[in-house]
Formats: sequence, C-alpha cells, structure tokens
Amino acid sequence: VVLEHMPATVELAVSAFLFSIVVGLPLGCIAALKENTVYDQGLMIGTVLGQAVPDFWLGLMLILAFSVQLGVLPPFGRGDLSQLVMPTLTAAAFHTARLARLMRSEMLEVLRQDYILTARAKGVPEMAVVFRHGLKNASIPIITVLGLDLALTLGGTVITETVFNIPGLGRLTVDAVLKRDYPVVQGLILVFAAAKVLVNLIIDIS
Repeated sequence: VVLEHMPATVELAVSAFLFSIVVGLPLGCIAALKENTVYDQGLMIGTVLGQAVPDFWLGLMLILAFSVQLGVLPPFGRGDLSQLVMPTLTAAAFHTARLARLMRSEMLEVLRQDYILTARAKGVPEMAVVFRHGLKNASIPIITVLGLDLALTLGGTVITETVFNIPGLGRLTVDAVLKRDYPVVQGLILVFAAAKVLVNLIIDIS
C-alpha cells in the first residue's frame, strides 16, 4: 500500500525541491549583491510572506485564482504536468523563502571576507568573485539546509496532498489515521524516518 502511493509524493517533493533551488538561490544572491536597495527590501518582504503564509491557505488561494477564476489549471488530481504546478508552488513556498533568506545572509558574510577584497583588488572579474569565490564558500551551510528541506518535503506533504487530492503518502497518512489503520501508519512512519536518515547521511557525505 505504501509503495503504491510513494511515486506521487516523490514526484511532488522532487519538483518542489528543484523549484526552491532554481528560484531561492538566485533570489538570495541578488538580494545580497543589491544589499539595502529596493530589490533587496522587496525580496526580503517576499520571503517573510513566503514563510508566514500557511500551506492550506496558499493552496486554496491558488485554486481560487487559477482554477475557479481563470480556469487555466486543473484544481485536483495527479497525472498531467499541469496538475503538478499548483501543488509544487504550495509545497515549495516556505522552503524557497527560507533558502533565499539563508543564501542572502551567507553571501553577505562571505563577500565581506578579506579574500574577497583581495580578489577584487587583484582585478578578478566580479562574476568570478561572486560565483567562484563567494558562492562556493557560501554553499556549505546551504547544502545542509537543502538536504533537510528535501527530508521535510518528503514527510511534510500531508496538507498539500489533502488540499489538491493527490494520492500520495501524505493523503494516505491522513486516511490511515482517521481509519485507525495502525499497520499502515507504522509503515508510513518507518518510511519517513528512513528517508530522513538517508538524506542526512547523504548530506554528511556531501
């Protein structure tokens, strides 16, 4: 039963994980490079909202906007790529915002180091300073957070899957708890715990 529902959760978790990387890391870098500007302040306000908005409310608002009002995206189910858009945005909102804030703070700390000043004084191009020297050293704590986010997403899609009626592990957990199906609940907890341990191992190796 658990294996039957696992592909939907893995699909949602991986898509949300990739979205948070593709969007969160560049936003954090831009905010750091544009420190104390309108761009920086706007991005930071956006990240605060992203961390503050509850998943269930965001999911319902997306359904209201894109399914009910505009009619461009299907509100429920799984199978089509268009059905993955709103669940991905909902599941990735918090992690994207947190990653952007962390990326900004780490980049600011690294860009103030003496070796960055030395590289600029030697005439190293700014892009090389940012990406070769800055981003490489700022990415060490980012890798840890990314791994934890992936583990949290794998085990924390209960609300998103319930709102969008996705037949994944989160929805299965809710149904199993309501039906008091203890063997399924125990199996799900074991899977979530094993995933977290495995991801933490991969983080340490990385």
